[in-house]
Amino acid sequence: MSTTSTVDRAFEAALYADTDAALDTGASLLAADPEADEELARRGREFVAGAWRRGWQPADVVRFARRELEDEHVRLLARLIVEEEERTPPGPRQSRSPRWAAQLDEVRDVAAHRTRTDRFSHATTALELYRLLLRLPTLEPLDRPQETGAGTRHHHPESRMLTRIRALLAKAEATGFPEEAEALSAKAQELMARHSIDEALLAARTHAEEAPGACRIGVDAPYETAKAVLLDAVARANRCEAVWNEALGFSTVVGFEADLEVVELLHTSLLVQATTAMTKAEAAQRKGGRRRTKTFRQSFLAAYAHRMGDRLAAAAEAQVAEARATESGGPGAVERDLLPVLAARDVAVHDRFAHLFPNTVTTRVRGVSDAAGWQEGAEAADRARMGVRPRLP
Repeated sequence: MSTTSTVDRAFEAALYADTDAALDTGASLLAADPEADEELARRGREFVAGAWRRGWQPADVVRFARRELEDEHVRLLARLIVEEEERTPPGPRQSRSPRWAAQLDEVRDVAAHRTRTDRFSHATTALELYRLLLRLPTLEPLDRPQETGAGTRHHHPESRMLTRIRALLAKAEATGFPEEAEALSAKAQELMARHSIDEALLAARTHAEEAPGACRIGVDAPYETAKAVLLDAVARANRCEAVWNEALGFSTVVGFEADLEVVELLHTSLLVQATTAMTKAEAAQRKGGRRRTKTFRQSFLAAYAHRMGDRLAAAAEAQVAEARATESGGPGAVERDLLPVLAARDVAVHDRFAHLFPNTVTTRVRGVSDAAGWQEGAEAADRARMGVRPRLP
């Protein structure tokens, strides 16, 4: 019996059926034929390539597999992604974005962790993973070819500014003192806004052929609606637009690359800070005789997202005003330079968003019925405010 025949029979038995008996039958066929291993892996790489053709990216597939399956499935998927990439001809691989390359680096770290298992268990894991890959829906393609030539900006390693922003947010997450967290977060927000403005002006003055891109950011349960609202607030404050795919567990954020980077950084940090504040508030509630409730947490995070959105928007507007007033050349010169640049970028982001998502709907935040949770969440957002401080030297 050929190895192709063995894999075909296993797939026919298990891949298109959801019963445990069918899965056991397919796994038994594969486990009994060691010569079928390479063909099984080749088919897995084909499923991974099919996911790329349907608009998925490495981080998306790994995140979705981690949500739906177990760690052993994720490790096998990571190995298949790395193998598929290594076998891809140079041309198509070169057209992918730096963001794709960064995702691959993270996937390689996952693939490096191997666990020993028996043949039947490995075959079962492969078939369950392939079922998932086979049924992935088509997504909006985010990557654009990376062209080179005059006027095109090349990707550079992470700037010192972003490195400093990461360090400030990490300290804000780690400190146990609210005042220190506030000061660190405020400095980070100031640097983010300044970074975005500088990138916009540089692109305009060098006539760089830069266009908006997009990235997907995981929005995990529980309380995913409130988390998606927070991400939307962070995106809007940083001149991006976001749309939430509840069924697949992520939001797609559209914007210029410098802004996408800070959205990812700030959203991750605020989630950590919000969770820490929520845990402390809940502990205080329990001391008062109240039990922990799901509605308290949902209301807390919803209020936090709502209030934080207002504060981030105000901080972003203040930074634009400060840039207009303090740049060299006088307020008038800067206004003529900065405002048209920002307006043009806003239009470009909106057009790109409308092209990717011509039909979107709004959703209501559910489960916000706890007054104490709402009050505590709003106060936590105030304490973690992203207020503007005097410009750093």
